[in-house]
Amino acid sequence: MATDHARARVLLADDHKMVAEGLARLLGEAFDLVGTVHDGQQLVDTARRLRPDVIVTDVTMPLMSGLEAMRTLQQERLGGRFVFLTVHQEAQLAAEVIRAGGSAFLLKQAAGDELIAAVRTALDGGTYLSPLIAKDVLWALSGADPAPRQALTPRQRDVLRLLADGRRMKEIAAELGVSVRTVENHKYELMRVLGAETNADLVKFAIRQGLARG
Repeated sequence: MATDHARARVLLADDHKMVAEGLARLLGEAFDLVGTVHDGQQLVDTARRLRPDVIVTDVTMPLMSGLEAMRTLQQERLGGRFVFLTVHQEAQLAAEVIRAGGSAFLLKQAAGDELIAAVRTALDGGTYLSPLIAKDVLWALSGADPAPRQALTPRQRDVLRLLADGRRMKEIAAELGVSVRTVENHKYELMRVLGAETNADLVKFAIRQGLARG
């Protein structure tokens, strides 16, 4: 049965409040915007309660990334399509989003022109890629699958996220309530597990996983 786009229930998630306000106005003109949240945990909790047809979310957010939120909701079989917005133009990140079940991936700078089209495409069961990166994403999707994602512990993910945010070792230790030596051990273990040689390699991995703030 064809989807009545105007009645579609949309949930918006973005931690930048001014950006969220602009996106909310845009979405509210075309769909039934049922809520706006500002971190990944709120996204999961609100989606469980409201069961939206489409979730429009930033990739990188506090507490839980949009990608992690999607995976959590998928495991609970709550349905709903995911449209991802980001400032990151990495084709591999977009490819991972699509492989994981996302319906659309578009860049924030083009959101005004593309967002409504992306949501409608998602509602119709299609896939939307921002034209600015579509060619590179399709190339990434057609290539060999990337190496299997390494399973990181929750504490390793916390350290990786804070490193990617530019925090110093002492700052990370203070925030997590552990010693600097413990943080250093986590960092070196991350580098070993991920095959990273520099901090920049860790940051790139964090971006691909939606852990780095954007």
